[in-house]
Amino acid sequence: MKIALIGYGKMGKTIEQIALQRGHTIVLTISADNLNDFTEANLKNCDVAIEFTNPESAISNLKKCIDLNIPIVCGTTGWVKDEENVKQYCTSKNGTLLFASNFSIGVNIFFEINKKLASLLSTHKNYDVQIVETHHTAKKDAPSGTAITLAKQIISEKGIKNNWVLNNNNPKIDELNIQSLRIDPAPGTHQIKYSSTIDDIEIIHTAHNREGFALGAVVAAEYIYDKKGLFTMQDVLQIK
Repeated sequence: MKIALIGYGKMGKTIEQIALQRGHTIVLTISADNLNDFTEANLKNCDVAIEFTNPESAISNLKKCIDLNIPIVCGTTGWVKDEENVKQYCTSKNGTLLFASNFSIGVNIFFEINKKLASLLSTHKNYDVQIVETHHTAKKDAPSGTAITLAKQIISEKGIKNNWVLNNNNPKIDELNIQSLRIDPAPGTHQIKYSSTIDDIEIIHTAHNREGFALGAVVAAEYIYDKKGLFTMQDVLQIK
């Protein structure tokens, strides 16, 4: 594949390394230093785009690629309030978009474990649950998109919590507290803890580096580059 990397920071450079190892070609890299190269002519040379920038830029980047019929993988988080609008825009343009809060294959398996555990504990009212997520200090959004996904999965099971709150040491009984910690050089740890007076049940995912996220993004691009529509990592990993 011929890939455009929109966002060429640490993650973009790691994606580049993984993509080259898998036999692909990087034909365009866009960063804050060369925005003038983010043109229709340059994008038309690409089979697929992978976008990791910031919440302020992501939506316009996605729409630009959709308008030019370039399938796009998006790993930017922090713009979830506009997600449905972007999906509707993509559908109206017959475009191709895969957005995920986390591209790590391990994390996406962790999502499935989280859903199963929430389902098993939904009828056991003696357990309370909280989420703790730890990232490096350069991460701009809090809570992480991954933590929000985990929280939504738990909330979807009736009888556990009704909504999530951030860094609230005294949440209401129906509120799921997400504690966000920013500590260098942590690439990302997510902990789900159910506590009762009898015992605790915990599941934890800890990323050791960025390579897992980068590999997942490239695998996602390989999946969507010849397809139309809206996709998730569940499609890529064939998780039903």
